[in-house]
Amino acid sequence: MRNYRQTSGDGGYACRANLEKAKAMGISDVAFNKKRGLEVEEMTKSQYVYKTLFRFRAGIEAGISWLKRCFGLSRCHCKGSERFDSHCWLSVVCYNLVILARHPAPS
Repeated sequence: MRNYRQTSGDGGYACRANLEKAKAMGISDVAFNKKRGLEVEEMTKSQYVYKTLFRFRAGIEAGISWLKRCFGLSRCHCKGSERFDSHCWLSVVCYNLVILARHPAPS
């Protein structure tokens, strides 16, 4: 069975050492949003896979940005680990409810 694990990371982590560590862990395709001297062929098996992983990460970043702007995840005023966890979970639940509410009901 082949190992198809893939990952996409921030450009701040883009270096040959991190790429080699990821490959040693069995991750077949690694896409950093900044190449920093790394070739696409070194990171992934094709340009198509690199662009797909790059776009996936862009979508994730958009969701995180929306959570920060609209659901209060930019700053948490709660004290303690349990309250912080509750704040994060409630923000994510509200985010998901808004996403569900935007979809039309099946006919």
